[in-house]
Amino acid sequence: MHALTLASFLFFTGLVAFITWRITRRDDHKTPNGFFLAGRSLTFPLIAGSLLMTNLSTEQMVGLNGAAFSDGLSVMAWEVVAVIALVALALFFLPRFLRSGIATLPQLLELRFDKTTQLITNIIFLIAYAVILLPIILYSGAMGLQGMLDLQGLTGIESPTVLLWLTVWLVGLIGSVYALFGGLRTVAVSDTLNGVGLLVGGFVIVYFGLQAVSGDGGVLEGWALLKESDPEMLNSIGSSEQQVPFATLFTGVFLINLFYWTTNQQIIQRTFAAKTLAEGQKGVLLTGFFKLLGPLYLVLPGIIAYHLYADQGVRADEAYGHLVFNVLPAPLTGFFAAVMVGAILSSFNSALNSTTTLFSLGFYKVVLNKNASEAQVVRSSKIFGWIMAVAAMTIAPLLAGQESLFGYLQKMNAIYFIPILAVVLVGLLTRRVPPLAAKVALVGGCLLIFAGYFIPPFDRLPVVMHEFHFVASVFALLVAVMLLIGRLRPRETPWVHEDSGAVDLTPWRGAIPAGIVLVILVIAIYAAFAG
Repeated sequence: MHALTLASFLFFTGLVAFITWRITRRDDHKTPNGFFLAGRSLTFPLIAGSLLMTNLSTEQMVGLNGAAFSDGLSVMAWEVVAVIALVALALFFLPRFLRSGIATLPQLLELRFDKTTQLITNIIFLIAYAVILLPIILYSGAMGLQGMLDLQGLTGIESPTVLLWLTVWLVGLIGSVYALFGGLRTVAVSDTLNGVGLLVGGFVIVYFGLQAVSGDGGVLEGWALLKESDPEMLNSIGSSEQQVPFATLFTGVFLINLFYWTTNQQIIQRTFAAKTLAEGQKGVLLTGFFKLLGPLYLVLPGIIAYHLYADQGVRADEAYGHLVFNVLPAPLTGFFAAVMVGAILSSFNSALNSTTTLFSLGFYKVVLNKNASEAQVVRSSKIFGWIMAVAAMTIAPLLAGQESLFGYLQKMNAIYFIPILAVVLVGLLTRRVPPLAAKVALVGGCLLIFAGYFIPPFDRLPVVMHEFHFVASVFALLVAVMLLIGRLRPRETPWVHEDSGAVDLTPWRGAIPAGIVLVILVIAIYAAFAG
């Protein structure tokens, strides 16, 4: 079984790498526009595929299914509420981003506020990606692969710690090569290829999982048995004891989703590379449609694993790998493990590509070498990328032992998500709020949330009011403070958002109707499973 699993794994991984090389081998990888923004050439299928796959990594597959193993269907909020954030990206944020002609979000804040605001935002992103995002992608990927391929049995390595370090470093090195030698279009093409495999594989796992629940009595019988034996696990309304209580959907959960899909450099960089605004809007809204299907392959397998293994002492973040290893036939296990490696690489190399973009265009060119040539900018990104990759590969194994990987990720993300979102929204919606307000909100917001999580007695606040309500309160406070500073010390002249002329800004005629349909479907899904 191991030989067949490994052979199918190596074949599919090699196939994706070969096709990606064939498609992108003549691309421009030497100029910043070609390397960081794919020459502003991305059409809607590549944008949707890349958005979906950058998001769909093992912190989603392993982490969210692990959360579902513990709490059931209510954790689908991270998928379904994301659809509303994607509608906001398509209709409100993207036209403004493309008007600015930017390659990074901090560049927008430089246009709206000043260079120091851009620099502070860059530093916040770089620290967060190095300490939080990149290590979590590698750690969750290694955990998922160990379960799926039974790496302990395959390699004969008895020590879980040694195996974890080796898996993390192997995946990290492959991902670094993709990101640092290929640029954004290479990332987008490999993402799209892996995206097709991941969607197919995700649904295949649900099929075999439901077959296992029914004892090969069929998918429909398996679904009926799940509803009958575990009805509390299929309730979309989260209780106050669960990770995502229903009330938090309207506060912290919504705001974290909104930042993630509208102002997170790792995600939105591929929308900056859209050929036109219409192509970008189509790609973003198509991603929204696929996110509606997310609960089927990102939540339901966790519930199936709970039904099958809850009494066997399986830990939440081991549940998904355990399910895949046990229910899939050997060749399909290898195929799906290859797709999962693709998903890990996709998120890792997208985050790494975004990190190097932030460093090169926002720090190296602005602070370290203002007269740098295009070749020097691209070279600096590759050197910095390797430094970040090695740091992430070193930190990742130290995350072992977290109770809920996905919960930990969302909690840590809120530290920088909330302040940056507040600054971007106030910046785009007002004309007189000055740079001072942005700096106060960025630094003060990060410190406030950090104190609320880790420093007594402030750490009592998230316990008393739930951490998602806490971060929403900080968001409201930051917006109020920025508006107050804008009233007391306004800019001398109102900010004018000029058109850079980088892309055609004609909107897609179907954007608003498609957005309305997606929001209605979100409400319908919640209503259908409300217990």
